[in-house]
Amino acid sequence: MTLRSSFLYAGRIVFSWNRTNGRRSLFASMVCIGISLIPLFAVMGISDGMIDGITGRIIGLSTQDVDIFFASGYDETASLEAFEEAGRLAAGLPHVTQVFPEVQGTALASSLSASGSRSGASVRAVQDDIFSANGDFARLFKLSAGTASFPDGKSAVLCEKMAEDLGVTVGDRISLVSARLTDSGMIVPKSAVFTVCGIVSSGYQELDALWVFVPLGTGFRFLPANAARYSLQLKTDGTFTSTVQRVKRAAAELFPFSSVWTWSELNASQFENFSSTRVLLLLIMILIVLVASVNISSALVMVTMERLKEIAILKSVGASPRGISTAFLIVGGICGLGGLVVGMPLGILAAVNINPILALIEKLTNFVASAVYRLSHLGTGSVYVGIKLLDPAYYLQDISVSISAAQAGGVALLTLFLSLTASLLPALKAGREKPLDTLRKS
Repeated sequence: MTLRSSFLYAGRIVFSWNRTNGRRSLFASMVCIGISLIPLFAVMGISDGMIDGITGRIIGLSTQDVDIFFASGYDETASLEAFEEAGRLAAGLPHVTQVFPEVQGTALASSLSASGSRSGASVRAVQDDIFSANGDFARLFKLSAGTASFPDGKSAVLCEKMAEDLGVTVGDRISLVSARLTDSGMIVPKSAVFTVCGIVSSGYQELDALWVFVPLGTGFRFLPANAARYSLQLKTDGTFTSTVQRVKRAAAELFPFSSVWTWSELNASQFENFSSTRVLLLLIMILIVLVASVNISSALVMVTMERLKEIAILKSVGASPRGISTAFLIVGGICGLGGLVVGMPLGILAAVNINPILALIEKLTNFVASAVYRLSHLGTGSVYVGIKLLDPAYYLQDISVSISAAQAGGVALLTLFLSLTASLLPALKAGREKPLDTLRKS
């Protein structure tokens, strides 16, 4: 029995017009594989997009590629001019495209409006044109109100969640209170008043709840030297290459008394958490595909029982056990391929349109939940609070989608492999059927 004959017999099994239980089972197993692939491709695209979006914001808005940290008391931090000169020296390193000097510290932010709200803040003293000079700032920060530049040294740009917590808008005033530790061990507070000139949003509330941006010169004077963090943030021409390590070594040689870190070292725990969560989600989805593939095995067993007489006749006229087994393996492969053809485009389509899909589900859920809430709280005067499917405090406001062709191809090959593996035992059993016993029973 040739390979072509095996393909012809497999095609007869799958595409026959006879509506047998075996064919129905094959079709059902194909549908199950397709349905199981939809969430797999959706989760794969969404998780990659979310991780890339959050990672890009952490690198581009917080650390850049390489960070050079200076302790207070060294020449580089003795004055603003010395600090900026150190930045110009770092800009001359090979593969460094931009350098952004920054002083960062913590403070208590208080609204001077009627609300009087307070919140802990991470104060970032940056250069005046950071929101336009830094490509990541210009691309990832969305201007919600006002202007993303400092008209004077007493202006501040707040992130959206921070402004919401303080209850302030553009034109309102806030107070920042920091503290320094004296040589005698006393804590001396220091306060300054700033006018909110702009409100920006990174699209990620975990970052938006922290940052208050002030001019570099103001921050250099306001933040206590022994509690502030002085850093030169270096952008290179190879963020995800070995270039970062070469820049790190060159920076350590240029500033021997500094501490130099790459973006991956500064955020190692977060990235490991993202990666392990993604792997766990994909593993669960692959297990669903595996369970769906097992249906092919039971379907092939039913097809074998229905076609015992055909198998016996084929063997009687010279068909080999290997040829029969190959035909049933091909049938299992066709089922996996059919499920793949259905599930892959639907899964990618679901991933690409995940934002409107979630918005629709959220509206329907809130419509039903609000109706039930009103009926169960008649006359109480309580107000229904809407349900958020994805809490923006932990996720991006808009889910981005990233689908890798290599990963999609890997999932396709894995699906076909699982389908063939599930078909192996029934196919071998069909090839071992004895024609004489079958014909004698019939």
